[in-house]
Amino acid sequence: MMGLALLSACSKPSEKAILKRMKIAAYPATEKHDSTLNFFGTAVNDPYLWLENDTSAQTAAWVDAQNKVTHGYLDSIPFRKKIRERYNALFNFEKVGAPDKVGDYYFIWKNSGLEPQGKIFVRKGLEGADELFLDINSLSEKGTVSASLLGANEANTLMAVSISESGSDWSRIVVYDIASKKTTGDELRWVKFSGASWYKDGFFYSRYPEPKKGEELSGNNMNHMVYYHRLGTPQAEDILVYQDPKNPTYYNNVGLTEDKKFLLLYNAPGTDGFMVQYKSPDDLKSPFKPLFSDLSYHTSVVESTPDGHLLAITDVDAPRYRLVKVDPSKPSKENWKEIIPQTENLLQSISTCGGKLYANYLDKANTRIVQFELDGSGKKDIQMPDLTGTAGGFAGKKDEDFCFYSFTSFTYPGVIYKYDIATGKSEEYYKPAVKFDPTAYESKQVMYKSKDGTEVPMFIVHKKGLKLDGTNPTLLYGYGGFNVALTPSFSTSRIVLLENGGVFAMANLRGGGEFGEDWHKGGMLNQKQNVFDDFIAAAQYLIDQKYTSSDKLAIEGGSNGGLLVGACMTQRPELFKVAFPAVGVLDMLRYHKFTVGKGWIPEYGCADTSKDEFDYLYQYSPYHNLKPGTAYPATMVMTADHDDRVVPAHSFKFAARLQEYHKGDHPVIIRIETSAGHGAGKSTEQIIEEQTDKWSFFFYNMGIDL
Repeated sequence: MMGLALLSACSKPSEKAILKRMKIAAYPATEKHDSTLNFFGTAVNDPYLWLENDTSAQTAAWVDAQNKVTHGYLDSIPFRKKIRERYNALFNFEKVGAPDKVGDYYFIWKNSGLEPQGKIFVRKGLEGADELFLDINSLSEKGTVSASLLGANEANTLMAVSISESGSDWSRIVVYDIASKKTTGDELRWVKFSGASWYKDGFFYSRYPEPKKGEELSGNNMNHMVYYHRLGTPQAEDILVYQDPKNPTYYNNVGLTEDKKFLLLYNAPGTDGFMVQYKSPDDLKSPFKPLFSDLSYHTSVVESTPDGHLLAITDVDAPRYRLVKVDPSKPSKENWKEIIPQTENLLQSISTCGGKLYANYLDKANTRIVQFELDGSGKKDIQMPDLTGTAGGFAGKKDEDFCFYSFTSFTYPGVIYKYDIATGKSEEYYKPAVKFDPTAYESKQVMYKSKDGTEVPMFIVHKKGLKLDGTNPTLLYGYGGFNVALTPSFSTSRIVLLENGGVFAMANLRGGGEFGEDWHKGGMLNQKQNVFDDFIAAAQYLIDQKYTSSDKLAIEGGSNGGLLVGACMTQRPELFKVAFPAVGVLDMLRYHKFTVGKGWIPEYGCADTSKDEFDYLYQYSPYHNLKPGTAYPATMVMTADHDDRVVPAHSFKFAARLQEYHKGDHPVIIRIETSAGHGAGKSTEQIIEEQTDKWSFFFYNMGIDL
C-alpha cells in the first residue's frame, strides 16, 4: 500500500509559501517471472511479460494497486482542486462543429459546455431550426460511448453512424432514418478502420472477423475484409467484395468517387505506402484492376473528372507531392498529366467543392490554402486570418455554392468560416466564447540545429513580456513519426500552463510530415534516433536561450510520441524534470504482436525479421533501456484499459521496470484510465480529470505552488 511522506522542495520557494512535496515511500510489489526471449542469439530478459495478459486476475490486481498509489498521490496535491476548478471553467463553453450538408439538410455536432459527449442536430436549410437527431450522451450512463456520422445514402434519407465504446477502435455501424431520427434495424459489428460508402440500396464497409472471446482488446487483428451491406438484411448475408488471404496483415478500405463510377480499393501493408485498385461498383464479383501498384509510394485519388479520368495526389517523383490526371485504362506514370506541380511547400492534401480544387499546403507547419480549377488553372490564394495557424475543410459536392472551413492557432480558438466560392469571400459562421484573453499571449516559430546539423522548426508560446531567466516552467511536446505533421492548434488545457507563467513548445521533428517524404524517411526505421536527437536538441535550445532549465522542463508525447518521451528520458534522464509518456509504444521488440501493431512495421521495422532491425530497435526501446540505479525524471505514465491501438501492456511493463530501477525521490507512477482507449471518445469528465492530474503533477514536481 502507498506510503507518503513530506520532502522539502529542491527548487526555490514560491512567493506564496515554501512548497512541501510528498515522497512515495513504497510502490506496489510487481512479481518478476523468469521470462527470457531470444533474438538472433541475444537473450533478452523480460520479467514483466506476464503483464501482457490484460484479462488475467493478476494483471487486474496490479492495475488496481497502481491506481490506488497514483490517485492517492495526485489527490494529495494541495492545489489540485484549484486547477480542476479553473480548467472546468475554461472548458465550459459551447462547442460547435462545421455543418455537414446532406441534400437539403445540415447536420451539426454541438456540446453545450460540459456534456459528456454532445449531441448531433439536423436542420432543414442552413438557417432552419435545430432538431435533435442523436443525443450521444444517451448511449451510455457514464458518457463513454462516442458517435460520428459516416455519410448519407444517395437519396439523402438515411444516415450511417459509427458508434464506439470506451474509446476502442472497434465500432459498430448503425443506420438511422433522417426523417424519423430512428434506427432502421441495420447494425454491423466488428468494424474497424472503415467508412460507409453508399451505393444504391446499401453501402461498402470494412471489418475483421469476430475475435475470440477475451481477445477483443489485445488479440492480433488479421484479415481485414471489404463487404457490401444491403439495407434491411442481416449482417450474416452481407456480400464479401474483397479479401486477401495471401496478405492477411493488410488494411483494405474502399471509397467511391462522387459520380459513383469508380469503386476504389486501397491495400496497405501498414501505415506507410499503399496500392490502389478500382472497378465499377455495379459488379461486386468482378476482380479489381490495378491503378497504382507500387507500395513504396503514396498515391491516392482525389476525384474523377467528367471525361472519365482520375485526379490523384502523389509523391511519385515528388516527395512534397503533386496532383496528376490519370487515365485508368493507361495508369502507368509515363501517361500521367501534371495538374499541380510540386512546390517548395508540402502539398498536404487536396479537397473538392463547387467544382474547384482546394490545395492545402504546409509552409513550415503553417497552412496555406490555394484554389484551382479542375485543370490546374485559375490559381487563387485564399487569405487566412493569420499567417501562423491551421486550416481545414473546403469539402463538398460539385454543385455547392459555398463550403465551410475552420482556422485555429495557439492563441486563436477554432473559428468556423463560411466560404463563398463565387466571390472568394469568407464570413465568420461560429466563434467559440472561451474565457481567456488571447492578446495577452504570443507565439513564435524558431529554427534550431539538431545533433547532425539539421535545422528543425519549433513553435514557442507564452505570455507577452516573459523574462528569459531560465526559471519558467516549460512543457515540450513532440511526435515525430508516421508522416504526421504537428501544426498550430488551440487548447483550453494549455491555458492552465500559460496563465501561470509557463511556456509551451512544440517541435516539428523528423519522422513527421511537415516537409514531405524526405523529412518522414529521415526519422523512420534505422533513422529513428534522429527523432530523439531532434527532441533532445529542442530541449537544449530552450535551456540555452533561457526560456527554462532542466529543473523546470517537462516533456510530453502520446502514442508514437509516448515512444519519443520514453526514449529521451532513458537516454538523457538528467535533462528533464518531468516526463509524460502517454499511451506509448514502449516495447519495440513485441509491439507488432498485438491488435494492429504489425501495421507499424514499415515505420519501425521488426525485431523478428532481421538482426539489423532487432539491433537498432533494441538500442532505443524504452522498456529495454531503463537502467538500474538511475535517477529518472518525475514520471506519470498514462494509458487506458480499452486502448486496443497501443495496448496498455507497453505502459504496464515500462512502469513496472521504471519503479524497480528508479533511484531518487521523484515519483514514477502510472495513471490507468478505465473505460477509455487510445485518446478518442473520452467523456468531458475524463478529459477534465486527466488534464487536472497532468498539470497538478507538472507544477507540483517543479516545486511551484499555485
